[in-house]
Amino acid sequence: MAGDVVKILGEDDIRRSLMRIAHEILERNKGARDIVLLGIITRGYYLAKRIGNNIKVIENVDVPVGALDVAPFRDDEKRTDKSEDRSLINFDVANKIVVLVDDVLFTGRTVRAAMDAIISRGRPRSIQLAVLVDRGHREFPIRPDFVGKNIPSSKEKELIKVKLKEVDGEDGVFILKM
Repeated sequence: MAGDVVKILGEDDIRRSLMRIAHEILERNKGARDIVLLGIITRGYYLAKRIGNNIKVIENVDVPVGALDVAPFRDDEKRTDKSEDRSLINFDVANKIVVLVDDVLFTGRTVRAAMDAIISRGRPRSIQLAVLVDRGHREFPIRPDFVGKNIPSSKEKELIKVKLKEVDGEDGVFILKM
């Protein structure tokens, strides 16, 4: 039935997923040394901040967290003002392990634009990808390193919506039938 909304993840599920992702990042990289987190504006940034807070709890280390605006680097969306870059990054990415954070991985176009945006700021040692939701349907050969939840979905008939307290007043992941 069109218009149906199904809640897939609640607040506790998101909290646990982000804590697990923080542990996986630390395990893969043998600690927090040289790690920086870049969240794709808007919700990816708040997820990156939460992962950064989790790393602080686990390792007692503050990792730099920044907000990355990929709009100037997109090839699939029109933008009225390409000169405006809303990124908030007050650290160098050169020779760092950049963990790119986003809410939903779908076609991979946003991540491709994000990699261009990162590389335009310097040459990182590596770029790793953390997403809260992987819904499949790639158009580019992009695979996440850290995933909160895999949610197979219909490309045309379903939409995945992530809500976060910082933006939407509540935490949740929803499937909307179109």
